[in-house]
Amino acid sequence: MIVSVASALLGLLALSLPVGVVLFLLGFGVDWFFSAFPLMRGLGQVVYSASDSFLLIAIPFFVLLGEILVRAGIAERTYKALDAWFSWLPGGLIHANIGTATMFSSTSGSSVATAATVATVAMPQARALGYDQRLFAGAIAAGGTLGIMIPPSINLIVYGFLTESSIPKLFLAGLLPGLAMAVAFMAITALLCRLRPELGGPSRSATWGERVRGLRHLVPLLALFAVVIGSIYAGWATPTESAAIGVAMALAIAAGNRTLTIPVLVAALLGTVKITAMVMFVIVGAYFLNYTLGAAGLGRELTAMLENLGLGPYGTLLVIVALYIVLGFFIETMALMIATIPIVVPIVAGLDFGMAPDDAKIWFGILLIVLVEMALITPPVGLNLYVVHGANPGGRFSDVMIGAVPYVLAMLAMVGVLILFPAIALFLPNL
Repeated sequence: MIVSVASALLGLLALSLPVGVVLFLLGFGVDWFFSAFPLMRGLGQVVYSASDSFLLIAIPFFVLLGEILVRAGIAERTYKALDAWFSWLPGGLIHANIGTATMFSSTSGSSVATAATVATVAMPQARALGYDQRLFAGAIAAGGTLGIMIPPSINLIVYGFLTESSIPKLFLAGLLPGLAMAVAFMAITALLCRLRPELGGPSRSATWGERVRGLRHLVPLLALFAVVIGSIYAGWATPTESAAIGVAMALAIAAGNRTLTIPVLVAALLGTVKITAMVMFVIVGAYFLNYTLGAAGLGRELTAMLENLGLGPYGTLLVIVALYIVLGFFIETMALMIATIPIVVPIVAGLDFGMAPDDAKIWFGILLIVLVEMALITPPVGLNLYVVHGANPGGRFSDVMIGAVPYVLAMLAMVGVLILFPAIALFLPNL
């Protein structure tokens, strides 16, 4: 059954069907071919229970928060301010790309939205100043992936919802690895541009006066992050309530910059509806598929197969990591998470890694997010690659792919570091 379901999944995705439709079709197929019971009769209850959660209201709020900041032009101000601080480093503007992506990751919660925001602002600068198109575009695509690691993250909310894990703990667990990857991306960029100066464009510098004046554009985003995340850990608000507070602050920031207009609000709301509808359709479809797979015994079959390998906890974990890397080439990231988490996470939580099962779920959640980030910048389905390519008219898709390779290697290194040192993810939650 495992081979049949996996083959059908890849085959349907190859037909370019919407991911949610594919998940429902697979659920119907499992019911028809592998179940002795009429599982279809439980469809209504499954759909209702998949969407009846107060926690899920945080998703449209965080999406709207990011949409307002993007549509109101705050990205461009942030980019210019960071450029003044980072332009002296080898690589110049490329560091501003990564820095801007890191700051927007702390507010938008979406990787694709972060990559699209930075690419729209930065790509014209790359052409004007003569930067290497490959490294420049690859850095934007990689920096955008931080949107699902640094809190607040929509993907971490979905993971917590599916595994019944603490969202505040997941947010804390993602903070250090997210910042560490941002630093690693900048270090790789500086090293490459030091070895090959032609990759980094012309050397530029800003005065201290320009740098200090630019800080006023960074303060609103830092304050927004502090309020949204701080209200959760102070116990003043749930993740859903803090997201609503964040939307109110984003509206105030846009109004203060005099960019809050009716067209901006309409565009932000339409973008929120589209993204939220897509996410919820995938969640409901995956819930139905997982319901049918569980009833048909796929979870037991997969668990037995892994146990029969006799690899031990870390050997089994490496098999799971390899599986995610391969699936990440072909399956959209949110669908990949939702379709596999209910099956894989109980297996990981049951292995002996020398930590409590709840800690194992938190740690594996961060490890999974790094693997999902990698899937966002690896072809043929890496969404961030297409987003950045779309913002570069006349550029070649292969340029973005090649430029992202050094950052993929950094993510692989982070996977190894998290496996060897789980405390990187668990330090803040346990503190």
